[in-house]
Amino acid sequence: MYKITRAETLADNIFLLDVEAPRAARYCEPGQFVIVKMDEKGERIPLTICNYDREKGTVTIVVQAIGSSTEKMKYLKAGDSFHDFMGPLGQPSEFIKEDLNSLKKKKILFVGGGLGTAPVYPQVKWMHEQGIDVDVIVGAKTKDLLILEEEMRAVAGNLYITTDDGSYENKGMVTDVIKRLVQEEGQTYDLCVAIGPMIMMKFVCLLTKELGIHTIVSMNPVMVDGTGMCGACRLTVGNEVKFACVDGPEFDGHLVNFDEAMKRQQMYRTEEGRALLKFREGDTHHGGCGICGGDE
Repeated sequence: MYKITRAETLADNIFLLDVEAPRAARYCEPGQFVIVKMDEKGERIPLTICNYDREKGTVTIVVQAIGSSTEKMKYLKAGDSFHDFMGPLGQPSEFIKEDLNSLKKKKILFVGGGLGTAPVYPQVKWMHEQGIDVDVIVGAKTKDLLILEEEMRAVAGNLYITTDDGSYENKGMVTDVIKRLVQEEGQTYDLCVAIGPMIMMKFVCLLTKELGIHTIVSMNPVMVDGTGMCGACRLTVGNEVKFACVDGPEFDGHLVNFDEAMKRQQMYRTEEGRALLKFREGDTHHGGCGICGGDE
């Protein structure tokens, strides 16, 4: 059992949990994720790592209640426990392995949209701990859905906040802020890291490709087993088949086929759609999730 040491509401249907998971805390790095189960028969839920404390042995996750399992998680409190807490999974952010002196010479922009602010935070925090100041754009539909503002201000070099409805700071999309920084204020960036809804990441990548800024995205398709066996998180990246859970979740955003990924995610939510995907993808579909029948 994995004990919850802190439970906090961040916004409507968005909440934060600190979980005692010493092994995961010891080995996790920015960019990775975990899979949790509330009880023995519960659904496996993939969640990005928002923070970690190696000394305390805790991992912080941020969850949005969008289904029955995450709705139940909303009522968890300090002292409750998860039955399973598996991780870290996926590949760490690519800059973790980069030469620190080379990294310090780069101008980096992070973009977090909605819940994507949570996985952006540990990356920006890591940069701050290495003495690297980065620019950060955080976008939300409205001020009430903005999360982790105080935490982000503590680690970002410059923080730009924008809301779709203009209820807080700038009004508009994150792409509007990128355009302003580059085209009006003359900022230059060597790298952009964008995490958020697929549609947001798609339009960020269309813009950064036009501006000539190398861009990394963290893909969040449907995941089931987290080991590449089920095929749910299959993506096409640069005309190659990839699986977000083992090859990612981070990829070169200019190579990701976002339209296919979004269509596939919608199809995977229905039994008929899963059957069609299995038929189309054949041996490359994988199996083992117990949902699409690929393990039979």
